[in-house]
Amino acid sequence: MVREEREGYEGHDGQLGSDELYGRLKAFEGRAAASAGTGKDPVNEPMIRHWCEAMGDTNPAYRGPDAVAPPTMLQAWTMGGLSGHTDRSAAYEELFGLLDGAGCTSVVATDCEQEYLRPLRPGDRITFDAVIEAVSERKTTRLGTGYFVTTRMDVRAEGELAGRHRFRILKYAPAAKPAAEPKPEPAPVKQAEKAEKAGQTEKAGQAEKAVRPRPRPVINRDNAGFWQGVSEHRLLIQRCGDCGTLRFPWLPGCNACGGQAWDTVGASGEGTVHSHVVMHHPPFPAFAPDGGGGPYAVALIELAEGVRMVSNVVGVPYDKVRIGMPVRLEFLRVDAELELPVFRGGEG
Repeated sequence: MVREEREGYEGHDGQLGSDELYGRLKAFEGRAAASAGTGKDPVNEPMIRHWCEAMGDTNPAYRGPDAVAPPTMLQAWTMGGLSGHTDRSAAYEELFGLLDGAGCTSVVATDCEQEYLRPLRPGDRITFDAVIEAVSERKTTRLGTGYFVTTRMDVRAEGELAGRHRFRILKYAPAAKPAAEPKPEPAPVKQAEKAEKAGQTEKAGQAEKAVRPRPRPVINRDNAGFWQGVSEHRLLIQRCGDCGTLRFPWLPGCNACGGQAWDTVGASGEGTVHSHVVMHHPPFPAFAPDGGGGPYAVALIELAEGVRMVSNVVGVPYDKVRIGMPVRLEFLRVDAELELPVFRGGEG
């Protein structure tokens, strides 16, 4: 989410200047952004299955002869795909042309809202219309200064209104970076002094690697119990109190039945590499065993209990990690304040 700040603005290279532009942008409210759009595919079971697999959603309502599509797929049936949209209105293109011309050439999506009016089922043909619902006054954010643009899409299935999708973006002129101060010309030094300085630089670099920490995990009320378990050298998996389904990562409710009650079971620590990637760039010394910045392996570990989690594989070279490799849980202290669950690779 982009934080809004109501601040004055002195202009961006003379392009935004006074907010006369806002009056011109405001005139686009209520005009069509897309008309008589048609979904590239009808609602279909393969796309529903792929979505559920990617999201880890095992709700039985999304499979079988009476299946419905997950409501949150609403936008998926209207997307343009790799070939893009061909149904943008002239008003929509003109609005964005005005913003680009004013220096607001960058864009970031900030949020969306969806309203579901009827289930979508395999075979439904999707049509949609979109309207430019709102253009904000000029806002200054940490990213830069610009305008929030909200579009509303009405999605229909077989001609019946099925849902609404509001999508908000910020079109902005990037905040200017402070100019770098010119570096003074180095004074000539003797060869011995060069060698001494080179040694000092190398030591400083090593010290920097030694103290550079890993990013901290975000701990909140939904996952605090997991991190408490880690501090006690236990890997805890949530278990639904209603249907008994195990789940990971930690969530407030059950994917299978929606139940809110839960308890935990301790993982045995046994698992296998389900899939993995090797990170080459950007280099990040805190993640590499030797502090050199990489490469290093990141794996999706399938635990013996059936759930999966992302972690690092240690104890084997990054290029020796293989799908199906057996791994065993251990806890790695990465600095004085942080300990993490990782998996030690074995032969097999």
